[in-house]
Amino acid sequence: MQSLNTGLIASNKITRYFRIGRIVVHTLAGVLIASSVLPLASKPIKLRIIQWWCSRLLVAFNIRVVSHGHIPQAHEPLKTTMFVANHISWTDIHALNSIVTLRFIAKSEIRNWPVFGYLTSKANALFIDRGKRQDAARIVNMAALCLEAGDNLCFFPEGTTTDGTEIKRFKSSLIQAAIQANATIRPVAIRYPTPNGSANLGVAYAGETTMRESMLQILSQKHPVVELHFLAPIIIAELAEQDKDRRVLTQHVEYLIRTKLDL
Repeated sequence: MQSLNTGLIASNKITRYFRIGRIVVHTLAGVLIASSVLPLASKPIKLRIIQWWCSRLLVAFNIRVVSHGHIPQAHEPLKTTMFVANHISWTDIHALNSIVTLRFIAKSEIRNWPVFGYLTSKANALFIDRGKRQDAARIVNMAALCLEAGDNLCFFPEGTTTDGTEIKRFKSSLIQAAIQANATIRPVAIRYPTPNGSANLGVAYAGETTMRESMLQILSQKHPVVELHFLAPIIIAELAEQDKDRRVLTQHVEYLIRTKLDL
């Protein structure tokens, strides 16, 4: 069945049950790996395992990742890089991790999610309590230290998700960590298109949508797609001093992503 409004094609019931089975098995495998293998693995092996797991989870949901632009290449290892992206769904994290494994800066509530919260913690996410203003300074310092140590981070400066038809104003505090660490910033514009080019609202994890509802909406679609548009890197060390102001830099990154998404 095809929706006349969105151009989306619905999956049939047998396909949905098959996908659910794959997701359950893959998730259980993830819990086993996270509890027994990741604590003992070296950093390179750990990153490869996380990338593999995220890629296979997207396969289980039948989400196809399409990358454009300045795509990180496996033969060119990144370090001290902060990825900055708009935020639409919980699948954003897995889509990005399928291309390059990152440490995500996530809201503290995610830590309490069943299963996925545990897996996120084991993937070395940095959690921020957005309800406590003083926690911002702690996470900025921690993020700067991680970048200085060579880690690659990612955060969503909107501080929330949207349905993909808009972008919230970017918050600037965490850009300070990239400035302090003299890091490279890589903006990423994320989009979930329908076959007719409009925003796929059925993938969005926004508003009052629950995680269960979001998963069922994705499972109901036959061929969901996520586009990752990797924009040109911004090298802090090469910027003029006036452009290193965190508010100026944040507004510039927001402008680049808005322009790419035509929002």
